[in-house]
Amino acid sequence: MSVKQLTWEEAVQWLRDQPDRKQLAQACYYDDPLQTAAERFSNSEEWQAVTQLLKDRIPGQVLDIGAGRGISSYAFAKSGYRVTALEPNSSQIVGAGAIQTLADSSSLPISVVQEWGETLPFADNTFDVVYGRAVLHHARDLDRLCKEAARVLKPNGYFLATREHVISKQEDLQQFLDSHPLHSLYGGENAYLLEQYTNAINLAGLKIHRTIAPLESVINYAPMTEMECQNLFRPVSIRRLGHRLGSKLADIKMLQNLYIRYASNRLDSPGRLYSFLAVKP
Repeated sequence: MSVKQLTWEEAVQWLRDQPDRKQLAQACYYDDPLQTAAERFSNSEEWQAVTQLLKDRIPGQVLDIGAGRGISSYAFAKSGYRVTALEPNSSQIVGAGAIQTLADSSSLPISVVQEWGETLPFADNTFDVVYGRAVLHHARDLDRLCKEAARVLKPNGYFLATREHVISKQEDLQQFLDSHPLHSLYGGENAYLLEQYTNAINLAGLKIHRTIAPLESVINYAPMTEMECQNLFRPVSIRRLGHRLGSKLADIKMLQNLYIRYASNRLDSPGRLYSFLAVKP
C-alpha cells in the first residue's frame, strides 16, 4: 500500500518536531524565530564567502531564486542589495508567506514574487546578480531555468548557484535519495551529473568563472567551519609521518590547502555539494 507523501511544509515541520533532529533543523535554518535564523545565516562563514565572490556587484539588484523562507534574501538586503525573492511555495513556514513576514518584521528592501524559476516575470537585463541556494537540483527544467536566469541578468551580471547536489553516474541517484533525511517524506529531492549543470549554464549563454568543488569553499561544506575543514589534514599527516613531524606539518596552511584540494577532487559520495559562479558576457 502506498504511503501518502507530505508537502514540503509538512516535511520540514516533521523535522522540526523530532527531538533528535533539532541540530539538523538548525543547520538548515529551519528553526524559529525566523529572523533569528536569518540573522545567524547573515553572520555565517558561508555568507561571508558568498559576499567575497559577489563583492564587485555590491550594492545592486539581486534575484534570489527559490528563496525558501528568505534567509539569503535577508542577508542580501542587509548587505545593501535591493532584493527580489522568488518563491513558488506560499507556505508561511518555508515559502513566500515566511519571506513576507521576514521582510515586514525586519523592514528590509525585499520584494516577494510567487513564481517558478523557469518562467521569470521580469524584463531582460534587470538584475546585477541572480542567485540560488540549493535550487538548480530542484528545477523542473534545468536548461530553461538557467536560460531564464541569463535572460534577466544585466551584461556582466553574476549568476551564482550554491550547494547543488552532484552524482558521478545516474545509478548513484537512488543511493543519494535513500540517504536524504526528507526525500522519503515529500519526494522532492534530485541530483544531477556535474556536466549536466555546467552544460545547462553554458547553453544559457553564461560563462562559468568558477566551479567550486565540495571542500574548496565553506559555501559547500557548511555547517562545518573553515577551521574544521583545514583540520581534516591533521590525522592524515600524523598517521603517515608520525605525531611529532605530522603535527608540525599539519599546521602549514599551504599543505592544508593542497590536501583539501586533493580530497575534494577525490570525493565521490552521491549528492556531494558543488557551487557555480558564472558571468553574462
